[in-house]
Amino acid sequence: MARIAGVDLPNHKKVPFALTSIYGLGIRSAWEVVEKSGVDPEKKGRELTAEDVNALRKAIDGDYTVEGDLRREVSMNIKMLVDLNCYRGIRHRLKLPVRGQRSKTNARTRKGPKKTVAGKKKAPK
Repeated sequence: MARIAGVDLPNHKKVPFALTSIYGLGIRSAWEVVEKSGVDPEKKGRELTAEDVNALRKAIDGDYTVEGDLRREVSMNIKMLVDLNCYRGIRHRLKLPVRGQRSKTNARTRKGPKKTVAGKKKAPK
């Protein structure tokens, strides 16, 4: 089992698709890594040799920010927005959608389950 950037690559997938299990590598960047490292893209995860794994690791370490470093960078960017008290930071702090989506009726994923508020009682006649 190949281990790159602290992630075990799936054995049954071809190398470019297995590399997408690393946080920060999408399909396009995974193909670029495979091309740079010179590894056969038709190989599956279980067929990788130690030299192949080292070549992939070297290609990823050289050009890409992945896993823990990328997660830290993203969280620091969000923390900066919150500290600046800008609009996006306020939306993050209130746990509301940040990118301009409607939030009156949708946004259930971000806001959580409905919190029902009691209606106004009618006055007796």
